[in-house]
Amino acid sequence: MNLKKWKIRRVDVERALILCASAMVVALALHQGNVNRSSMPPLPVTQTVETALQSPAEYQQTVVYYQDGEGYLVPVTRDVEKTDGIAKSTLQLMVASPENDLSAARLGLKTTVPEGTTFDLDIRDGKARVDLSREALSCMSAEEETLMVHSVAQTLCGFDSVEEVSFLFDGQQRSKLTWGTDVSGAFSGSYVNLESVETFSSAGASSVKLYFPSSSGRMLVPVTRTVYSDADVNTAMLELCKGPKKDSGLMAPLPQGCGVRGVTMKNGIVTVDFSKEFLEAVSGDEGLQAVRAVLFTARQFPGVKQVNITVEGNPYTLPEATVSTFINQAQEVMTYYPGVIEID
Repeated sequence: MNLKKWKIRRVDVERALILCASAMVVALALHQGNVNRSSMPPLPVTQTVETALQSPAEYQQTVVYYQDGEGYLVPVTRDVEKTDGIAKSTLQLMVASPENDLSAARLGLKTTVPEGTTFDLDIRDGKARVDLSREALSCMSAEEETLMVHSVAQTLCGFDSVEEVSFLFDGQQRSKLTWGTDVSGAFSGSYVNLESVETFSSAGASSVKLYFPSSSGRMLVPVTRTVYSDADVNTAMLELCKGPKKDSGLMAPLPQGCGVRGVTMKNGIVTVDFSKEFLEAVSGDEGLQAVRAVLFTARQFPGVKQVNITVEGNPYTLPEATVSTFINQAQEVMTYYPGVIEID
């Protein structure tokens, strides 16, 4: 059974229960001959029908950032009820609670914001100012504190209306938090999981975002790598072929020896031509993640509308499951990798 096709919403269950209850009351009233029908109050038929015919809630796919066991921030696509305050509702999914912790654990991840934290959010002209309540100051380490700040910034920058994020804590501006995390300036969504902080701001450096499978293979993890050449699709593909940094805890999406024979872009369509070793990557169980790593790495660049892959000049047909532009879809991950994973 394809679990992705079966989504049971609370409102649907409530409809069914209301209709069943109404039917039972009517049946009892008709068959109990010793009941004085004239003394019975009329059934609230109009109210019941109106309740049952309420429009189901609409949902929108948004990206939430959690943390994995290696300390990386991982984007996950979740279905969030579509409301005027959807950005704030999305942030609430990141706050530690029994329900949120279980949802994250089923994906092999953890929430990033301390329990009890609430948010006030103001978005104007592409700038988001988020005020976290004092519970957010209770992080237990510098790493937790940094992950919290960056996960909130990355999640908000995933909305088209947000270009940068600034922080308040308990209504106050702060230059640094309890463990020394610098929050004096604005944060953008351009950089996530810096591979090397030391070389990031060096002279002549630029950066590309690469997507590598996590150690479990369940998720794609974005990593920002410093390069000393043009930050374009060709450079990104060459770096992707090199694989992740040693001891990073991430997996190489492409096999050793896989090379890029050429990259072209015309009318928003990028074509990446790989050497024959690429076919080794897509022949096993990890094949979907290998293709997705290529697609998401290429899609980061402005103007890219479509990505095609060829192998030694021959077209490669993309698996249907890789076409989606939404990364790490929660329902799909739980379908392919069922079960709860505990993380220390």
